[in-house]
Amino acid sequence: MTMDERVAVGLVGAGPWASQVHAPVFATGPETRLTAVWARRPEAARELAESYGARACAEFDELLDRCEAVVFAIAPEAQPALAERAARAGKAVLLEKPIAGDLDTARRLADVIGAAGVGSMVALSARYAPRVRDFLAHLASAETPWRGGRLACVTDAFLDGPFAASPWRQTRGAILDVGPHAFDLMSVALGDIVDMRADSPGAGWTAVQLVHAGGAVSQLVLCCTAVAGHRYDVEMYGSAGATELNLSTAIDGAAFAVLRAEFASLVRDGGEHVCDVHRGLYLQEVIARAEQQLVAAR
Repeated sequence: MTMDERVAVGLVGAGPWASQVHAPVFATGPETRLTAVWARRPEAARELAESYGARACAEFDELLDRCEAVVFAIAPEAQPALAERAARAGKAVLLEKPIAGDLDTARRLADVIGAAGVGSMVALSARYAPRVRDFLAHLASAETPWRGGRLACVTDAFLDGPFAASPWRQTRGAILDVGPHAFDLMSVALGDIVDMRADSPGAGWTAVQLVHAGGAVSQLVLCCTAVAGHRYDVEMYGSAGATELNLSTAIDGAAFAVLRAEFASLVRDGGEHVCDVHRGLYLQEVIARAEQQLVAAR
């Protein structure tokens, strides 16, 4: 794309993810340019916008006037109402995961985006990583079915660093933060999730067993309050053997370059994306089932 053809992107949010990922990704890419920033804290929006030559907007409607598409990096409870306004204004949207704070709101958001006829994508970072895509393609090409899998995401993200002060993460835990990534990858690899058993014995640990269409079974271990160590990997098992991928190294800068390019293409060319709002709604349904089980187990 030439300078004039780049998609004009408005960024909603000025927190850690917005400043560390979305702002530099969409401001410096050849397919997009960052034109506007709006956030609940005007001073944070101003600082972030000035770093990339964008306009800090006093009102959300001003941001809509200055962009072709909107990228969200805000809490799940705050995202739906603003995303609905963006969709009704004819703007394609890149949504943060989870797409809403609750299932009913997620359903309404999907309906509004569908009725508006605008493009949508969800920032499921693993799905844009070339190495993850190669891994999933390898799984799909197997001559015999995969019978089971395991995914571990164990970090200290809620204890230290930029996300430790996030109220929704601290309140809802790993199931709402890293859960969407885990459920997404496992359902793509092994089939739709038809049953589950979830438990949280304490100390921030969540264990989930999934049953997939076709009979495969997988286990997830999710924790963002581990005192030491970091692990983010996935393994698959079948009659032909086993295969694994270190997600910590597979999800790198290339993933966000792909995300940017595919979002720009969606804005310019239309169509649908496999990680659209309806995929986000599916994951919200899975999260709701898991959270219900966790509440019942207490």
